[in-house]
Amino acid sequence: MSSAASNVRPAPDKVLVQIADYVDRYPVQSALAWETAWLTFIDTLGCGFEALSYPACTKLLGPVVAATIVPNGARVPGTAFVLDPERAALNVGALFRWLDFNDAFYGETVIHPSDTYGGILAVADWLSRTRAAHGKKPIAMHEVLEAGIKAYEIMGGLAIKNGFTSVGLDHTILVKIAVTAVATKMLGGTREEIMDAVSNAWLDGHALAAFRRKPNTGSRKSWAAGDAASRGVRLALMTMRGEMGYPAPLTAKRWGFYDVLFKGKPFRFQRPFGTYVMENTLFKIPYPTAFHGQSAVEAAIKLHPLVKDRLEEIKRIDVKCHNSSMTILDKSGPLYNPADRDHCMQYMIAIGMIFGAMTAEHYEDHIAADPRIDRLRAKMKLSESARFEKDYHDPAKRSNANSIQVFFKDGTRAPLSEVEYPLGHRRRRKEGIPHVMEKFEKNVARVFAAKQRDGILRVCLDRQRLEKMPVNEFVDLTVA
Repeated sequence: MSSAASNVRPAPDKVLVQIADYVDRYPVQSALAWETAWLTFIDTLGCGFEALSYPACTKLLGPVVAATIVPNGARVPGTAFVLDPERAALNVGALFRWLDFNDAFYGETVIHPSDTYGGILAVADWLSRTRAAHGKKPIAMHEVLEAGIKAYEIMGGLAIKNGFTSVGLDHTILVKIAVTAVATKMLGGTREEIMDAVSNAWLDGHALAAFRRKPNTGSRKSWAAGDAASRGVRLALMTMRGEMGYPAPLTAKRWGFYDVLFKGKPFRFQRPFGTYVMENTLFKIPYPTAFHGQSAVEAAIKLHPLVKDRLEEIKRIDVKCHNSSMTILDKSGPLYNPADRDHCMQYMIAIGMIFGAMTAEHYEDHIAADPRIDRLRAKMKLSESARFEKDYHDPAKRSNANSIQVFFKDGTRAPLSEVEYPLGHRRRRKEGIPHVMEKFEKNVARVFAAKQRDGILRVCLDRQRLEKMPVNEFVDLTVA
């Protein structure tokens, strides 16, 4: 008797159905989610404008083949490029993510859900221009924000209870999943087509996290999200051309995602898809650092006036943090590039203590050559705080705490500097919003002359006006 497995196709995997039902049918009614989506979008756009100052980023922009002409192509903010939506997603995504300054969310996997805006904006702009060229009504920016809310929720819902990085995968796998889902909907896809597209996204080869971790940390981590977003756009476009989907990319025995990568364990969820992730996202307001370093830099800068003239008198520096910081940011030895430095807790703390500030420039070679930095790094010891770890995972707190205690050679010590909730945390949202606006205005002014700058600010700082504006008209405001 044959023992061959049945070839009868099962019903679609439950996770495919959950994602498709949410994207296709869920009405976003949370006022906080809509307000936060507006803030995350303009903040992310501003991060892209700041990234234009860095040749390591801008050298990657543009078409694959120079002088390629794309009718009704998507525009890349801050540039003159006109690209197909897939390539535009990579360009815009690389700009938005380059400086590690866009917002973050965490669970078992740490993510940057605003990475999805690269794919969302590229698709929305291309669709709007195509529609306008055919005499149809373009998409409004309201739809971009709605897609953002849902993309955040998909990413975060999967990240809270599932450790993608713990099995070696880069967290941008979730950018790809979320962009695939919302882009298919934006392109007019049905619930079934959303499932088809997302099934292909789960079947993809997925990026390894090696380029974010010692000893390989490098600039790929700054364009990986754009790459993932562009892949999501590609799969959505293929599906809308009739490409088939697959019912069991996760649950298929031996060959499915769960068996191959998760030791047979299905995904776990803390809550149904809604608006929780957008409401609780964490802005990076003052410092372009890895997410877990935000409160550490804030704590270090508080110490600056007390230690700046006594750096050589320091005997040791004790740093308390949670486990994710230990895993991701505890790094000794040489640091080879800016990407290496912005994922080193000791480097970030040293910068804050020495300079009393932290900007993207502090990761560049000419700053890193300051010998005081490595001398301070050598005096630091990171250890895990059980309280910080507990509160980090508590859904009612979601803290991101770090503390620094400086001990001097004469036996004295500086006061303990502890920050539980960095400025971008929801608990400090009222305090943080003016700083988000200030950050955005500063980033717009980096790129645009007064007239264009003022035009962008008039629209972006008026949420109702922004939401009503056709996407193509909005993007036109932002191009060089």
